[in-house]
Amino acid sequence: MSYLALKAILSGLLIAAISEIARRSPAVAALVASLPLVSILGMIWLWRDTSDAGRLAAHAEATFWYVLPSLPMFLLLPWLIRQGMGFWPALGLGVALTVALYLLLTWLAPRFNLPL
Repeated sequence: MSYLALKAILSGLLIAAISEIARRSPAVAALVASLPLVSILGMIWLWRDTSDAGRLAAHAEATFWYVLPSLPMFLLLPWLIRQGMGFWPALGLGVALTVALYLLLTWLAPRFNLPL
């Protein structure tokens, strides 16, 4: 149980740090948030828990493919806000776009033999 708590605390601290950095410098916070820190932590936890190289490789490769559908949200959200849309509706549309692109990816992946 203490190991699970450690994982949760470290992951939570990362998110809290990014939000605090963003209050001072949105660009620096964006840089930190764009780093694959959560993925790296996930891979560290997976390796520590399983030491399974095949599972880790599959996880890393699938993560690459799942990152791609999330990227357009980071262009849509600021565009909608600059067009005068409120934060919550813009965020909702960004999330909806991401979900739609995830669904498209899961439909396309088997057709192109993508390892998800």
